[in-house]
Amino acid sequence: MSFPKLPQKILVAALIFTLAGLYTITLVPTVEVAWVMGFLYFTIFLFVFEVVGVDVAALLVMVMLGLTNLFAPAMGLEKGLVDNQQLFNGFASNAVISIIAVMIIGSGLDKTGIMSKMAVLIMRVGGTSESRVIPIISSTVGIISSFMQNVGAAALFIPVVSRISARSGLPMSRLLMPMGFCAILGGTVTMVGSSPLILLNDLILNSNATLPADKQMETWGLFSVTPVGLALMVTGILYFVIAGRYVLPKSGGKGALAISPMDYFQEVYGLDYVLCVVSLTKKSKMDGKTLFDVEHDVDHHKIRVIAATRLTGQVVMGHNGMDRDFLLKNGMQLGVMGVKEEIADWAKDWGCKIQKDLGVFSEALSDSKAGIAEVVIPPGSHMIGKSARDVWLRKTTGISMVGLHRNGKTLQEGEGIRTLPLQAGDTMVVHTSWESLARLEKDRNYLVVTTEYPKEELRPHKVVWAGFFFAVALSMVLFTDLRLSVSLLTGALGMVLSGVLTIDEAYEAVSWKTVFLLASLIPLGGAVENSGTAAWIAQEVLSTLGETPIWVLQTAIALLSTFFTLVMSNVGATVLLVPLAVNIAVGAGADPAVFALTVALATSNSFLIPTHQVNALIMGPAGYRVVDFMRAGGVMTVLFLVVLMVMMGIVY
Repeated sequence: MSFPKLPQKILVAALIFTLAGLYTITLVPTVEVAWVMGFLYFTIFLFVFEVVGVDVAALLVMVMLGLTNLFAPAMGLEKGLVDNQQLFNGFASNAVISIIAVMIIGSGLDKTGIMSKMAVLIMRVGGTSESRVIPIISSTVGIISSFMQNVGAAALFIPVVSRISARSGLPMSRLLMPMGFCAILGGTVTMVGSSPLILLNDLILNSNATLPADKQMETWGLFSVTPVGLALMVTGILYFVIAGRYVLPKSGGKGALAISPMDYFQEVYGLDYVLCVVSLTKKSKMDGKTLFDVEHDVDHHKIRVIAATRLTGQVVMGHNGMDRDFLLKNGMQLGVMGVKEEIADWAKDWGCKIQKDLGVFSEALSDSKAGIAEVVIPPGSHMIGKSARDVWLRKTTGISMVGLHRNGKTLQEGEGIRTLPLQAGDTMVVHTSWESLARLEKDRNYLVVTTEYPKEELRPHKVVWAGFFFAVALSMVLFTDLRLSVSLLTGALGMVLSGVLTIDEAYEAVSWKTVFLLASLIPLGGAVENSGTAAWIAQEVLSTLGETPIWVLQTAIALLSTFFTLVMSNVGATVLLVPLAVNIAVGAGADPAVFALTVALATSNSFLIPTHQVNALIMGPAGYRVVDFMRAGGVMTVLFLVVLMVMMGIVY
């Protein structure tokens, strides 16, 4: 058994973190605090350098905390850092169950086609003016994001923005970043809008267990943060309306309509492809060869076979029997896509004849049956790290990848796109039947951006039920004393019982990666609090800052939260920093609940680089580069901090 070789920069970073940990041991007051600090360093290292997935890292840390009960004597401890009887309590926490319910409710709303109707309404009101469309889209997404996970709201609206872009002629790069940023900002408007805010009240209750009676904190209500969140969202909208012309890319990405595939290639990606039919004559050298053999014969042939006929005349595509092992026989015909000159050379080399029209493929490859589509690899997809060839993409999904857009550059045929490991945010340009694309929309490993294609409507007749149970859940949150998780689960279960979603679809709607990440980090937060580590760090910070005004301490907490959320998950940053903020506030005589809220809000300040899941999601469809986020996000980061601190001072 061999382990993968780690890059040199990770080994150097591991050495630096180890030395930092050893130095910290000389400063801490107890052995228990030393071990907790070691776990903190280890967690941050795993998150920053992504040695493993963030969910795997969180699970690893949780299990290691549990094992401290076994090795406590050897570690110099009287008992483990976390009681094993409480190690898995995070999976049953109010926060985790609430997040699951929010994801299911959001999926139910999507199934009814509400988002498509939203696009029509936005176009009717905003027309094709960028200065009108941006605030309408951004404010709509922000409001929706305030009641559901911002990643879910952004994912729902990418197809909407694609449709608006296609109809208005506005590049998606001018629309998606404002939409994505406002989806993140919308998560600060209510206490159910983002994972850190959902988690906050649980963390406050945990901290209360160690605070004196006169310092006990009250939990926050659903709309306690609304004034601050609305100010942040309005700031984001005004920022893009006023400065968007200067900070947004001039071009990049267009909405995908079911237009001629060739027109779409040429207009959006600059790929001068044509679609031809090639006949395998009696002189053809393809007889007895496989599709793999003829598609990869020589490097300079940039072609892709997207359809074929059997000797019986039956047309086959990826979804019904055509894969790399498909055996070719003289007398068959192939539907081929690629550069015109390359196809001509390829056909000549193999002794085939190019037909003048689509012939037998006229129906199967018509615009009403098939065409070009854009498919994004979302964060959390099982496709990340795998290539199209690894998973037999054409055979398993029915889509034929003919281009790959990554980091502002489009790779095409002949550039190894099917052997390239996929990354979150990649946009696959594919030729597909609309039937296959409709099936792919149900697969959470892909995000289908193309929406304007002939397909059966999902469940518009269930829109009343979806709206009713969303209203029921929201009313229970607002007007009853039930726990948030119970209220939201009522709405989620209503979606299933009314037929808006099947139970399998409800399970698929849940991002289990997020669930495991959140639940697995909760024990670490408990260890930081209960071991006295948070109190020690707070004391050190206070002694370093000296006699500093409370607003300076609060600003320092916000800056620290902003930094942490750029290099690790916002959930992880919240779990680690809330206990610290509470102890700093208590030591400085400030309101610990306000300091805790500052952390939960500041961890949404994730605009500078595309590490936030929403930013990773919009990067591919709009063709953004990291520099685009740094240019637009740098200003937004500063504005966020300024508005946050001003509003916190006014409201609280």
